[in-house]
Amino acid sequence: MNTHRWMSTQFFSFFLTWGIFLPYWTGWLVYSKELSVTDASFIMSMGLVARGLSTLFAFPYLSGKFSNKIILRGAGIGTLIAVLCYIPAQSFSLLLLVTIFFHFFYPPLMPILDTAASRLVQHKQLEHYGKSRQWGSIGFVLVGIVLSLFIALYGEDVIYYALLLGVVSLVYLAFRPAPAVLSQKPTETPIATGGLLKMFHMKHFWLVLLIVILLQAAHASYYNYGYLYLQEIQAPDYLIGLIINIAVLAEILFFTTADRKFKRFSIGSLLAIAAFGSTLRWILVFAFPSVIVFSIAQVLHACSFAMAHYAFMKYLIQNIPPAQIPKVQGLYSALALSWSTAVFTLFGGYLYDIKPGYAFLGMIVCTVPALVLAMRYRRVEKLC
Repeated sequence: MNTHRWMSTQFFSFFLTWGIFLPYWTGWLVYSKELSVTDASFIMSMGLVARGLSTLFAFPYLSGKFSNKIILRGAGIGTLIAVLCYIPAQSFSLLLLVTIFFHFFYPPLMPILDTAASRLVQHKQLEHYGKSRQWGSIGFVLVGIVLSLFIALYGEDVIYYALLLGVVSLVYLAFRPAPAVLSQKPTETPIATGGLLKMFHMKHFWLVLLIVILLQAAHASYYNYGYLYLQEIQAPDYLIGLIINIAVLAEILFFTTADRKFKRFSIGSLLAIAAFGSTLRWILVFAFPSVIVFSIAQVLHACSFAMAHYAFMKYLIQNIPPAQIPKVQGLYSALALSWSTAVFTLFGGYLYDIKPGYAFLGMIVCTVPALVLAMRYRRVEKLC
């Protein structure tokens, strides 16, 4: 089996759906389900809380009991059931419950796939993580461009049906043959059964984790209010998908070249560049509320997200034993991609109600401390 093709296909199919969910779902709740921005923000925040619980506890536990292939299938089926439950849900309470159920299964697919990629790299069956991960970014871009055209023609209801179709494809691919190493049932070892707190004794783990938590949390306003903000600054409907996907095009370019051009960069240097780029990005969006500047600032997604994620994956591959990877991925997803984002989604929603641009400027309360910590870690690396 061509493991690069298998991993690339899995990333492509997942991020095809992620490109529907991440930029548009809050907008779908507001326009199709007729929720206020505040109510939609609260629902999405509670979903992120559920996502954190799932990735921190359920995913690592199940990874110790079942193969990666089985977990991938189970998460896919649970996601499909949750998406179907959105059809009858109309009230705030039902939408909240369905969203919590949905987040328990769907977002954990990301650490599941990253864990699979990490294992394949460590087993010498996948040469480069970046080259496979770039296909996820390509899927994200393609669906965003196409979906924006359909939204302009048919309205926000098309967002739901696009996600449903994408999830059906995910489930189908989960039942296709997978690399043999991902079908192996894990064996319990002392390091695999150790508590979460033991991971903080690993070399500089807490510092690297804190930096990526801050950097990923800083995307909360962009993920939840970027679509609404582009409408606020009067971006043409048919261009919104393209503008959103400038960020992912930059991400693709980064992942395509990362293994070659950034191979010699230290993890601390990568994190420092990511923090500086993220700070500049949100200041630009706030200071110049125009479609042109927003579009230019999107290029900095290559720093704010892609480089930060790549740096953490590089740290993980170099320092974390294979048996610990699911726990580390779960911790990263829970703290960096879920709970911190949930807190700053509420914070950003509060600021958005005051003035939309404030929601983006407010994110520098994450990026500036991340820059200071990254520079400190960079100095520590040089001493080691």
